Amino acid sequence: MGAHVAGGDGRRSRQRALAEINVTPLVDVMLVLLIISMLAAPMLQRGIPLELPATETASEIDEARVVVSVDRNVRIRINDRPVHYDLLGERMQAIALQRPGETVYLRADKHLHYEEVLLVMDLIRKAGISRVALVTVPAQIIHGEDR
Repeated sequence: MGAHVAGGDGRRSRQRALAEINVTPLVDVMLVLLIISMLAAPMLQRGIPLELPATETASEIDEARVVVSVDRNVRIRINDRPVHYDLLGERMQAIALQRPGETVYLRADKHLHYEEVLLVMDLIRKAGISRVALVTVPAQIIHGEDR
């Protein structure tokens, strides 16, 4: 984008082309992508939102295991896959046959009635799995009290 202009001495001089990158559109695009990723990240959160009960002896589960989750609406999932209550026994039987001696970890929302948790645990045990562990979170001790 050069232009010929007459100089002060009557000669024509050629102006240099503007060779700088305009970074404003680049910054705009990056900010839009940042906002989109910030809005989408919570939606991509994996797992079931449960409020697990707290205990002082809770520990982390390091290995990949069979985890049965029950939310406060008594919706059941096996390793984050929805399972109907009536099919839970069949799925647990299949796991018991594939992996004898497997420990199944039961995650249940703390707002569930004790009876509902026991019914799910009973279904798991009837399917042939004898080792069922209840998953909790570490208790927060505040001024010598828990909770």
